[in-house]
Amino acid sequence: MVKSDIWIGEMAGKGMIEPFGGNVSKVPGEISYGVSSYGYDMRLWDEFRVFRPEGLEVMDPKSAADGNFQPVKGDSCVIPAGSFALGRSLEYFRIPRDVLAICFGKSTYARCGVVVNVTPLEPEWEGYVTISISNTGPLPVRVYAGEGIAQVVFIASDGPCRTSYKDKSGKYQAQKGITLSKL
Repeated sequence: MVKSDIWIGEMAGKGMIEPFGGNVSKVPGEISYGVSSYGYDMRLWDEFRVFRPEGLEVMDPKSAADGNFQPVKGDSCVIPAGSFALGRSLEYFRIPRDVLAICFGKSTYARCGVVVNVTPLEPEWEGYVTISISNTGPLPVRVYAGEGIAQVVFIASDGPCRTSYKDKSGKYQAQKGITLSKL
């Protein structure tokens, strides 16, 4: 069952989302964030890692190096055409044991050729979400810190899972910053 705005607000009060953005924020000139009908639009933090392909012939998730990414800090980040950047959520998430969360990109960015990829937030995973932001378009694109980047949809089970992400001692548990791939 997909959870409603009422449930999201109640769970946020129990520490599921911190800081909690409240109801959908529609500030003129900003990309919305906060609770929507059946999800939560998470925001971007002001730190990014923009991919630098110089000297690489292949990108290997088994040996991703921080040196392949240029750190950027600021109110926005420009992602080159045909490239990508990593960001992280402003919000810290704590997913309940009987819930799975799935993230989808916001249509405002999709209309500019931006594809947002976040793997599912598994039951009992917690941390800041590392977000892959791909620019599939022919021009550089700007993304904005403190504004909405993706919608998180919460799907509840009729009972707790047998083995949670926490039970498995998942390698991305309680991540604090932008986290590159790990083995």
